[in-house]
Amino acid sequence: MGLFHKIKEGLSKTRNGVVSQIDAMLKSFSVIDEELFEELEELLVMGDVGVPTAEKICDQLRDIVKKNNVTDPAAVKFLLRDIVTKMLEGGEQLNISTYPAIILVIGVNGVGKTTTIGKMAKLLTDAGNNVMLAAADTFRAAAIDQLDIWAQRSGAQIIKQKEGSDPAAVVYDAIAAAKARDVDVIICDTAGRLHNKKHLMDELAKINRVIDRELPDAAKENLLVLDATTGQNAVNQAEQFRQATGITGIILTKLDGTAKGGVVLAIRDGLGIPVKYIGVGEQIDDLQPFNAQDFARALFDE
Repeated sequence: MGLFHKIKEGLSKTRNGVVSQIDAMLKSFSVIDEELFEELEELLVMGDVGVPTAEKICDQLRDIVKKNNVTDPAAVKFLLRDIVTKMLEGGEQLNISTYPAIILVIGVNGVGKTTTIGKMAKLLTDAGNNVMLAAADTFRAAAIDQLDIWAQRSGAQIIKQKEGSDPAAVVYDAIAAAKARDVDVIICDTAGRLHNKKHLMDELAKINRVIDRELPDAAKENLLVLDATTGQNAVNQAEQFRQATGITGIILTKLDGTAKGGVVLAIRDGLGIPVKYIGVGEQIDDLQPFNAQDFARALFDE
């Protein structure tokens, strides 16, 4: 199955839910009027796009319809696809421009963080990169063991210590080993415990100080893993983590298991954080680099 078909299949629940409702709504109108825009906005909000983003989409749509004298309601769907594409574009490319580059991956337990790191490691090793994993989520022994398994599956190296070790010390060891072994990309698993935000901030700040000291010129990504099935709760999590630490990108998992794919728009537009990867299945190759045009096509095209 090709990459686009994987994305299209992964978005089938959102397409069959929200987008099919938009289709049915548009077919019920013979003209484009204010009632159509109001119903569209309501459907977008129900699809977890969020109120501010839904309003922005409809305002842009009004302007395009008026400017181009569009009269056929059937055309609205394709105008919508173009608006969504432009809204999602920008910043989705992973920055691994230095050797080594370093990626911090954060997220609350249960979102698929460690599994996502394993899949990302597989993507990067398949692309010819020498990848090292740093097991800096030392809060849970299970996280260390799970990352070890993913290192074997993906062909990545791993640096780990025992449960309860200082996460920053693990990252320090990984950087030292990466320099000695000509590693291209270091991916750090980190603990995410939002119920104790100060501890999270302190821990991430300490890790970042180590990175800035040991790799001052390295390309660095802070990626937040979110579970798409939680809808607007994912947006709330992103906002909380953004307050705790700088987020350079989002990895949205479990899109195949939800009709709430519209949350991608709420995050990208509402928080201004680009989406870097999306998870569209459980297989090792079901984590896909995010492409705004492919996402919009998969969502809106028949």
